[in-house]
Amino acid sequence: MSSLSLRMLTNQPLRLSLTVFGVALCVILMLFLLGVYNGVEEGSMEYIRHNHADLWVLQQNSWNILRGTSLLSTGHGRILDGIQGVESASAVLLLLPGVQHRDDIATVFLAGYEPDHPLGGPPRLVAGRSVTNDDEIVLDHAFARRMNVALADTVQIEGEPLVVVGLSSGTNAFVIQYAFTTLSRAQYIAGFSTVVSCFLIRVRDGHSPNRVKEEIEEELPGVSIFDHTTFVQNNTREMESGLLPLLFIIAAIGAVVLTAVLSLLLSIGILERRKDFAVMKTLGSPKFFLPLTVVRQALIITGLGSVTGLCIFFPMCRFIEFVTPEMSPQSSLEQIAVVLLCVAAISLVSSLISMQKLRRIYPLEVFQ
Repeated sequence: MSSLSLRMLTNQPLRLSLTVFGVALCVILMLFLLGVYNGVEEGSMEYIRHNHADLWVLQQNSWNILRGTSLLSTGHGRILDGIQGVESASAVLLLLPGVQHRDDIATVFLAGYEPDHPLGGPPRLVAGRSVTNDDEIVLDHAFARRMNVALADTVQIEGEPLVVVGLSSGTNAFVIQYAFTTLSRAQYIAGFSTVVSCFLIRVRDGHSPNRVKEEIEEELPGVSIFDHTTFVQNNTREMESGLLPLLFIIAAIGAVVLTAVLSLLLSIGILERRKDFAVMKTLGSPKFFLPLTVVRQALIITGLGSVTGLCIFFPMCRFIEFVTPEMSPQSSLEQIAVVLLCVAAISLVSSLISMQKLRRIYPLEVFQ
């Protein structure tokens, strides 16, 4: 039966090739959208996950750092340091300044932190080291490639020169990238020497984070406090709110187009071989023989298209990353499996739609 399905398809090699290529494009689209989501998710969230604070302290009514504003003062930090259960309170100031290198300028998500504190720095370094003084900066490696910046190069923020001493990974959120400098330098850039965005709290051993949270609320009314898990969820929800609907709509359009193309091809194939199907009905073919022939045709097409799509996808991603370093889709075996299952489901739906044509083929048509 499989050989019959394949023979019917190969009778029109050009049509088969175009359809397989169309399926491959849909597979590439779905994989790319998932890769984009993973890349944005990692680039947006890895900094927060890596800096695993027991508690995050922000301005009241602020609940995330990705698309929210929080303004506290260094005075809050002194009060936090005085609370018995607090082991450390690492201050971080987040800004959106422009980084200039030669004639190029681009915006970064600048995190100013205290190098002598345990939290606030870059999640991973792929080259160089972290900052140790106010004249240094760590850039995201994709941002550095796009700006043609290397270690030991000098960039400028607000006219102030900063030496690039490190390149980080897990800090590329596609539309913007993280950069890191000292808290005092970030405060100088902001023009306020006592402002910070949030405090990352580590609780002393033997103390309950919930109890420490209550003590902070007593000492510092007017702040928002989140445990690490809740804060990660807050930022993930904020990140997904602007991204997932768009990706879902594009993926849905791709699935509808693929279903329509497959259904059309299979229906045309049935109509072109109408007399052959009538002969098989006249000869008493088993009840499910003809429907399964159509299903196998759909699976053959999607199988060939999926393999073709996978062969194209990974070199395409490397090329895109070479041309635009900030575009770095992240794929996994789980994502590939999900896409292949979706394509298989689409092929089954398409074959079910096309099978309606089989019901209108009658054995007596052989004698026409």
